[in-house]
Amino acid sequence: MKMKNGNKIKTIDLNDFLSDGIIKEEKFKKKLNTINWVEFSNDKVLIKGCASVPVPTWAYMMITARLTKYAKQVLYGELCSAYSIFEKN
Repeated sequence: MKMKNGNKIKTIDLNDFLSDGIIKEEKFKKKLNTINWVEFSNDKVLIKGCASVPVPTWAYMMITARLTKYAKQVLYGELCSAYSIFEKN
């Protein structure tokens, strides 16, 4: 997984989770388990959508569930028009 640090926001790009052009649940879960989620502690994190292929809702939910334990804020979409979906108080 490539982690981009633009504008002090770390980005998780769903294109990095594609297998043969789609998101396959088993491979997706294995990849999630290899990520060191602590690296996102107190960070703003953007989950960048994938315009080239449909992304199942569960994929966003699984990433968000892991991020909320560590991240300061979780956003979804493109950097220029991201929606905040989680923020720690």
